[in-house]
Amino acid sequence: MQYIHDGMIAALRKKGVSSEPVLHAMASVPRHLFVSEALRFHAYNDISLPIGHGQTISKPSVIGKMVQALGLTGRERVLEIGTGSGYQSAILSRLADFLVTMERIQELANRARGLLFGLGYRNIRFIHSGDFNEAQGVFDAVIVAAGADILPVSLFGKIVPGGRLIIPVGNGRGHRIKKFTVKGNGVVSEEDVGDATFVPYIIGETA
Repeated sequence: MQYIHDGMIAALRKKGVSSEPVLHAMASVPRHLFVSEALRFHAYNDISLPIGHGQTISKPSVIGKMVQALGLTGRERVLEIGTGSGYQSAILSRLADFLVTMERIQELANRARGLLFGLGYRNIRFIHSGDFNEAQGVFDAVIVAAGADILPVSLFGKIVPGGRLIIPVGNGRGHRIKKFTVKGNGVVSEEDVGDATFVPYIIGETA
């Protein structure tokens, strides 16, 4: 499927994903393994696809822009909220030193863990929970793979000075992907990354 990967990467470049490390990571992760067999024909199209339980695997271009905005160098400890299929987890794992990924839906968490371990990913810790406080310690970067109606400001307590948070914020009509950077003096700066539609971010509930 290399030729399909090549087409996806070319499309990502046209849509604003310019980071070579991110593009390389996305080219190296077999997206078709993270969707059902019935949908694998569409795996490298720039579309979101259902993964069960009312959840989706996001468009490659959306994932690319969000991960690119984190500016990972390979030294970071990253928290991902919303493992989902595990596709974004695989990309983050290739770009960070260590990844903690959380999923509130047990079946999705188990499926992603089995697939990623089977593919040889070892720098990932999986947590079955909807409460980000169960992720111990603080992180250089946090990425939320669901749309929040209201920004959960307590998330900033999980981020080191100089760290980044990527989170879609909005409502059922769409979300704006925001990048927040925590300055050393505690001031938080905000940037706009783009727009997309996400499943709702449900805090604390575990299924």
